[in-house]
Amino acid sequence: MSSQLIYCSVTYDKKAIIINGQRRILLSGSIHYPRSTPEMWEDLIIKAKNAALDVIDTYVFWNVHEPSPGNYNFEGRYDLVRFIKTVQKHGLYVHLRIGPYICAEWNFGGFPVWLKYVPGISFRTDNEPFKAAMQQFTEKIVGMMKSDNLFESQGGPIILSQIENEYGTKRLALGANGQSYMIWAAKMALGLDTGVPWVMCKDDEAPDPVINTCNGFYCDSFSPNKPYKPTMWTEAWSTIPQRPVQDLAFAVAGFIQRGGSFVNYYMFHGGTNFGRTAGGHFITTSYDYDAPIDEYGLIREPKYGHLKELHKAIKLCEHALVSSDPTVTSLGNSQQAHVFSHEDGTCAAFLSNFDIKSAVIVVFKNMHYNLPPWSISILPDCRNVVFNTAKIETQTLQIQMLPTNSQFQSWETYDEDVSLLENNTTFQGIGLVEQINVTRDTSDYLWYITSIDIGSSESFLRGGKKPTLIVNSRGHALHVFINGQFAGSAYGTKNKTRFAFTGPVNLQVGTNKISILSIAMALPNKGMHFENRDLGIQGLVKLDGLDQGKLDLSRQTWSYKVGLKGEEINLVSPDMVSSVGWMQNKAITQNQQPLIWYKANFDAPSGDDPLALDMRSMGKGQVWINGQSIGRYWMANANGSCGVCHYASAYQSPTCQIGCDRPTQRWYHVPRSWLHPTQNLIVIFEELGGDPTKISLIKRTTSICANAFEQHLTVSNYQTENTSETKMLHRAKVYLRCAPGQSIAIIKFASYGTPQRTCGNFQQGTCHAQNSHAIIEKMCIGKESCKLAVSNSDFGTDPCPNTLKKLYVEAICSTN
Repeated sequence: MSSQLIYCSVTYDKKAIIINGQRRILLSGSIHYPRSTPEMWEDLIIKAKNAALDVIDTYVFWNVHEPSPGNYNFEGRYDLVRFIKTVQKHGLYVHLRIGPYICAEWNFGGFPVWLKYVPGISFRTDNEPFKAAMQQFTEKIVGMMKSDNLFESQGGPIILSQIENEYGTKRLALGANGQSYMIWAAKMALGLDTGVPWVMCKDDEAPDPVINTCNGFYCDSFSPNKPYKPTMWTEAWSTIPQRPVQDLAFAVAGFIQRGGSFVNYYMFHGGTNFGRTAGGHFITTSYDYDAPIDEYGLIREPKYGHLKELHKAIKLCEHALVSSDPTVTSLGNSQQAHVFSHEDGTCAAFLSNFDIKSAVIVVFKNMHYNLPPWSISILPDCRNVVFNTAKIETQTLQIQMLPTNSQFQSWETYDEDVSLLENNTTFQGIGLVEQINVTRDTSDYLWYITSIDIGSSESFLRGGKKPTLIVNSRGHALHVFINGQFAGSAYGTKNKTRFAFTGPVNLQVGTNKISILSIAMALPNKGMHFENRDLGIQGLVKLDGLDQGKLDLSRQTWSYKVGLKGEEINLVSPDMVSSVGWMQNKAITQNQQPLIWYKANFDAPSGDDPLALDMRSMGKGQVWINGQSIGRYWMANANGSCGVCHYASAYQSPTCQIGCDRPTQRWYHVPRSWLHPTQNLIVIFEELGGDPTKISLIKRTTSICANAFEQHLTVSNYQTENTSETKMLHRAKVYLRCAPGQSIAIIKFASYGTPQRTCGNFQQGTCHAQNSHAIIEKMCIGKESCKLAVSNSDFGTDPCPNTLKKLYVEAICSTN
């Protein structure tokens, strides 16, 4: 090992990152280790490698690694060293984004909540308590990496590290304190002597030798702050709604053609926010991000395949790209050629058409090229087009959510009895308290409890209008109970977390108990002054409609209780289930009360398909399986306008929304590795009242689709590997390929003739060869892949002479 260390180095110049003396065009993908299970990691990394990526990018998640000061956790999903060694095993590099602030739509931006209560602290500024804590954690992570020889300078896979995260706007807002903090952070990181470059994303003032980088939908106009630094794109957003892959490929090719040398997809696999890790407001568990590898670890086509072909095309150009600056030539009003050439004769060209409506034919080096709108063609030899960003030539996949053979057995209930709250409160005080200060984020829930005396002379008791309770909140949701009876709920929205409950309440003569359950749906993940963030019932709590008028309850004596009784007794643990008084309830569907715990048992379904819970019959709450938290669920409707989605224009986040007027999330990922063969325990806490008997465990599979015209191949994933196969390319074919380890189990649709519509909704046309289905089944069932020529001879007859025919096929793969 000692002799190897001498030769391992990572540096940079204006063209690229230089690894062991060689400039590299580096293609990277973000995969966050806590958002999947260790059992999934290897498969995800292999799929990333098969997509022609060079680097795996991950944040480091401070709050899960240091849940309390000086107490560290690097086990299970948080085993960072194991994750990096898995990447190394498959020959990929790592970009380790330590932060420690990460944003990432992760709870509190990755900060541990205890940091908020360090005396005198002010986050992300020139503040000694914050800098001390940040430096200590950064040193901890770097020390762990060094002890396992994981930096490239030691022969490991880590070629880059990031300090801070998207700090530019914060630095400007903080003025001199922001500037000095940024310089300190860079100096501190450099002093750790990792032997690899450090980067700062989205901060144009990153001091030498730290590299400033770009994040966004497009970075083709980005330049580093010094001419001797490489042009790097640390977050190419894939992104949360549904970005067309043609546009994403266009953006990446546009960045490369202007001299970019490092691109990282955020995300390449998004994963799942298990437990209470989701950040921001009203985010539940899915962090799918419309990534090339979906939340469940399945390939998303055509995004994955199209980007794979893009990466292969870029790699064919690598020598020319790192050897010269581009020469830019106009080919028309909105068309350009970017040409990279070297004295050894190497030449690569990118032909771009920025027109969003019209295809054009351009002349380049005395040859004609057809450029679709909003597209870039890549010519690794400056002559032959091997890839165009707008032309998808890979099979399409259609997601299938199918029922399993697993049934939930004998649902039982446990009542979160509101009437007993006062006997088990945490403390009392005058006035309203801030929620995070009390819970320290150990629970989403905080009870606010007070009482009011009602005299027998009140007018409303004699048939008048009921009094109205008004509760102002800075939480995310609240439920109100009067004398133990549910009185109503109120919620904020994703963009408005200040809201009020206003509703009539049933009061009686004598003492009335008012119990309000304030709920946090994750702590904020971005912005400034994390130390000042607050939640809970803030402002006035008023009772209107009494004979005396409005009564301010805010300054009364309030009792408080952190969390739920079920949390206190660890109701979700398999070890506790037999010691708790669960009740069999045959009338669950008729008695849907709020604040009810449910449990049942089930056997794991057969096969290896990814699994999910269909929670559409429920309201809002949390769910656990075998003691592991699947996370929060909420069947609130998503916002957005679902219109036509087209690739040819500059992408914005409101574009191409999906799932409008449907639940924010219906299916919740259940990792296979969390299940036993039999007697698995599911526990649900339902806040509003739902029907658990309609919950189902489903499997997520994909059907693969392909279509081709006679003598004209339109969709394939074909690669020529020898001369004999190359000679067959003139015949149009349909190609179907399952993922490794799977085979074609069902031909869901097949039609040779004039079929119509799109994958998942194929439909026979007026012309159809009756033997289409039987022929495709004979050729493909049981195989990982199959190919069929598209011609009359393959189907025995011409079903409609003098008509251009096509073959549409949809198949379902299953695990071998």
